[in-house]
Amino acid sequence: MKLGIVGLPNVGKSTLFNSLTRAGAEVANYPFCTIDPNVGIVPVPDFRLKLLGDLYQSRKITPAVVEFVDIAGLVKGASKGEGLGNQFLANIREVDAIVHVVRCFDDPNVIHVEGSVDPVRDIETINLELIFSDLEVLEKRIGRTKRAAMNDPEAKKELETLNRLNDLLMDGKPAKQYLPADEEEGAFVRSLGLLTGKPVIFAANVSEDDLADDGASNEYVRKVRAFAETDGSGVFVISAKLEQEIAELEDDEKALFLADLGLSESGLDRLIAASYAVLGLISYLTAGEKETRAWTIKKGTKAPQAAGKIHSDFERGFIKAEVVNYRDLLDCGSYTAAKEKGLVRMEGKDYVVKDGDVVLFRFNV
Repeated sequence: MKLGIVGLPNVGKSTLFNSLTRAGAEVANYPFCTIDPNVGIVPVPDFRLKLLGDLYQSRKITPAVVEFVDIAGLVKGASKGEGLGNQFLANIREVDAIVHVVRCFDDPNVIHVEGSVDPVRDIETINLELIFSDLEVLEKRIGRTKRAAMNDPEAKKELETLNRLNDLLMDGKPAKQYLPADEEEGAFVRSLGLLTGKPVIFAANVSEDDLADDGASNEYVRKVRAFAETDGSGVFVISAKLEQEIAELEDDEKALFLADLGLSESGLDRLIAASYAVLGLISYLTAGEKETRAWTIKKGTKAPQAAGKIHSDFERGFIKAEVVNYRDLLDCGSYTAAKEKGLVRMEGKDYVVKDGDVVLFRFNV
């Protein structure tokens, strides 16, 4: 999962990004973690991994990971190149969802680029730049498709879709509000990679004092939540400054620190949970003496495709999946005991893998 962090200058975006990447420094040794200066890779918190790892005495525990991309330079006029905007807007096209950091705190020592704190205005500023950028993409695509449409019925259909999308954006509405006629048209729209078609999570950045009631008493947060209801986006409340402090603590210190604040989990944990929910993701698990590992899949994924996350051979030669819920496995104390109690099920190609399933795939190639 790749998340792009956007926002105007001085909203706490870089503070949040820096704290997130420090929190995930332990995964930088993974062989696939080639980290660019503006990219941080962090583990997905999952308490089940340690429990299963202890049960199997696993030599290695591998969490799922999230890649955060710090999209800098978004200011008014970004779509026209202001603040190196075009370069950074191009980076957003590669992400699965956008985390839009919105300033919801007053601090005379932190200058706002617009001279005052107004989260809805800030959101609309960024949204408008994303719309302008998408319109530029559509303009180029429409020009190419028009020529092809003269002799190609399929191109003519695509042109009709492109024109409808263009009209929607010209009305100031995001591409995610477009309702495709069927799955084929939906796939075409997704293939365009439009920025305003991506899911958005608003990160309402507040002072530490506003965390206790989850921002309920913060007027700025209430405005963000009201906007999100009309926009269909998610909202979570975070203190980027506090996250920076938490990121510098050891695990046992973190728990005590959060408990003193009356919090059960860090903002990073809540951000990842919100991202999973918005993108419709879950994790299944594999466990053994060699390794216990979490695998991220879309809700509704069937067993062969879930197996393909591990290796394409697993999907190609899929025979069956041995499945047990992680809690049943832990309660029984061993895989053998769970099997004897009939809690391990043999599932075929139509089985939809569930969150928390511990799976052993059988395949033959």
